[in-house]
Amino acid sequence: MADTIPVTRMEVPISRITAIRDAVRSVTHLGEGPEASRLARAEDAPALLAFLSDRTVHAPIYTLPRPLTEASVAAFITDHIAEQAEGEGLLFVREDGAGAIVGYSDIQIWPHWAAGELGGALHPSLHNQGRGTAGAAMSFAWMFRALHLDVICETASPENVPTHRLLDGLGFERKGEVTSTRTDGTTRGSLVWEVTRADWFARHTD
Repeated sequence: MADTIPVTRMEVPISRITAIRDAVRSVTHLGEGPEASRLARAEDAPALLAFLSDRTVHAPIYTLPRPLTEASVAAFITDHIAEQAEGEGLLFVREDGAGAIVGYSDIQIWPHWAAGELGGALHPSLHNQGRGTAGAAMSFAWMFRALHLDVICETASPENVPTHRLLDGLGFERKGEVTSTRTDGTTRGSLVWEVTRADWFARHTD
């Protein structure tokens, strides 16, 4: 992780911190309807590993465990279950009609700053259909509304041009570059974007 994000850090009252933690603890799904993602469970480790093992899925994401094994993915899920209990993190999986995992969402929360970060990926078969942009927009709006956040901070590697375009297109503001640390201790440079609650809903009215 990068301890230099979020860039915008505005302390919020204890009442807001408590409300954010309570909201995180109470969540069961991300989104609504048949395409909603559910919370990851310990028994999802083999299926999540199968999804993440595709290099096009895992290569751009620095927060995933390294190396990817069933044990490390199981620990990844367990860590997120503990984070939810603290009101500081969420891990969701999205399944297709056959029950295979075709996407995941990893949310980091900083309750004391009313800020959060969304990471994740979709199966390559779902790329270039507009689903990534629509899904990201839905998720960001959900984070503001359901988790009572004021700021969303996102990062991407300098080479990850599709994510740059997505965040720029959704109205995020570029905030410079930080050093991100992978789970194995190696580092990479990451570009940073942020958007505030007010700016998001001024631009996205639905």
